[in-house]
Parts: sequence; structure tokens; C-alpha cells
Amino acid sequence: MVVANIIQAVNMALKQEMQRDSKVVVLGEDVGVNGGVFRATDGLYKEFPGRVFDTPLAELGIVGTSVGMAVNGLKPIAEIQFSGFMYGPFDQIFSHAARIRMRSRGRFTCPLVIRTPYGGGIRALELHGESGEAIFAHTPGLKMVVPSNPYDAKGLLASAIRDPDPVIFYEPMRIYRAIKQDIPEKEYLIPIGKANIVQEGNDLTLIAWGASLKMCKDLLEEMKGRYSVELIDLRTISPYDRETVINSVKKTGRCVIVHEAIQTCGFAAELIAAINEDAMLSLHGPVVRVTSPDVPFPLYRLENDFLPSMARIKKGIEKVMEF
Repeated sequence: MVVANIIQAVNMALKQEMQRDSKVVVLGEDVGVNGGVFRATDGLYKEFPGRVFDTPLAELGIVGTSVGMAVNGLKPIAEIQFSGFMYGPFDQIFSHAARIRMRSRGRFTCPLVIRTPYGGGIRALELHGESGEAIFAHTPGLKMVVPSNPYDAKGLLASAIRDPDPVIFYEPMRIYRAIKQDIPEKEYLIPIGKANIVQEGNDLTLIAWGASLKMCKDLLEEMKGRYSVELIDLRTISPYDRETVINSVKKTGRCVIVHEAIQTCGFAAELIAAINEDAMLSLHGPVVRVTSPDVPFPLYRLENDFLPSMARIKKGIEKVMEF
């Protein structure tokens, strides 16, 4: 076992998979000599010569090149420095990476992983704090993963790299170094598409992912003993673990969903639709969403007002419990 934060866990997973499979390569802006803007690829350039590539500042080119590599037998891991820069190469992701298997009738796959830091709370500039997971979840043929802690980051990234289809791997940069855990040095896998019940409860189901999960855990510790809350870390947005969500809501009868993305068409809406379809008669009140408002991500002075907070999550819980 080794004590690691999320950045270190990501680095361990990359090193592990590059040692295991010579077809795995890493490319992106500053991922080589400098080890990445957050140092997630630190040391890989020297350890794996010829397999870690610094690229021009051209996200469309990074992803387009990665798609070509993947279709021709390599397993590229592309880093996009911030998730707000994913919109440029979205055409390559949507029109090509996600469709290769269908377009070729199974003759080709696209084993591509795109890693990118996401989310606010670090006082960055515009297009550095986006949470666009719902956009990628709305893309058939694409998988969308969002870890919330070091243990999951290592196991989920290893699974993503071994997956034959393209995976978007969202890394919550607000908690990159905020959580440390004992994690195994040896390899392990966490299956894509399986949620984690962090805490069992009977009164209310609280669902979150990424950086929001830590906030929910901190709030429940603060409210300890007041309500019996079942906390679910979704971990994978697409495909998501519908069974775990529905079974939990049927048990508790109440639900609050937290995410950093804006409310309209955020992934909470899909979860609510599923709950309405499969667990409507178990509900004691409407499902509550705690999200960011439907405006562009603001500059740092308004960031705390924009993002979900512990106070807003607590208010959502109280609203459901008092319905």
C-alpha cells in the first residue's frame, strides 16, 4: 500500500499500464518534459522514451491524431489541459471516435482515453472550470468516467485504458491534492458502469460524483445523526449504474442530486427521469437538484456563489425531508 492523492494515483495508473502494454502512449500539451500542468505525467517521458509526446497547442490536432493512432492499433491517452478546451476537438470525438465501431460494423474500435481536469473552485480563468459531463453522456459510443478519490482514480483509469472504446476521463482538479488514501501499489481494476454506495442509509438518497462527492461527505459528517442518508458516488456517468440508483430510491423514498454543471440538461435530469420511470410510487416527495445556475462560468469573485455549496446541499436535504 502507498499513501497517494488523486494526481499521484493517476500517475501510478499511467505508469502501470505503460509497463503492462507497449501499445499505450501518452500525448498532450506539456505532458512530456514538464510532466503535465498538474504533474500527472511526471517521470513518464524519461521512463518510456518514444512513447510520451509533447504536442502543439492544438486540441483538435491532439484528439484527431489520437483517433488515428487508436484505429491503427495503439492505445493513446490524450491529455487536454482543461475540460473547457474540449469543445474544439468535439467534432473528432463525436463524429469519429465514438462512431468508429458502428461505422465499421465492428471491424475497428477506438481504444482512446482523453484525460482532462474539470470543475471549478480553483480560481481559474474562463473555460478552465467547465463541467460538461452531460454533453459527453449524450454521445452514443462514448464512455464518461468521473472519479472522486485516489483509489477510484487509479482503478477506473486502468479500466478506461483497457477498454476497447473511447473514454472521457474527467479528473476533479479542485480535489487533486485534497484527499489522500492508502491505495494498492499493485494493479487493480474498478469496473466502468458500477456506482459505489459510500454510506448506507434509510431516510434519503444523496447522489454525487467528482469533487461534489467530497462536499457531500463533509456535510454528512457535520450533520451526523440527524438523518440516515445513503450516499452514492456515481463514478461513471455513461454508462451509469441505474440499478443501484433505483434500488436506493425505492428504499429511502427521497432523493437529492448534486453536480457542478448547470441545471438545464445536466445529468441530474436523466437520473430524475429514470427515478420517475422506475421508482415513482416509492417517492415521498419530488427529487431535488443542487446544481450551478444556467449562466456561463463566472470569474473568481462570483465562483463561490455559482458552485453548489454545503449550505445549498443542506437546504436541499431539508426541503426533501420536510416535504
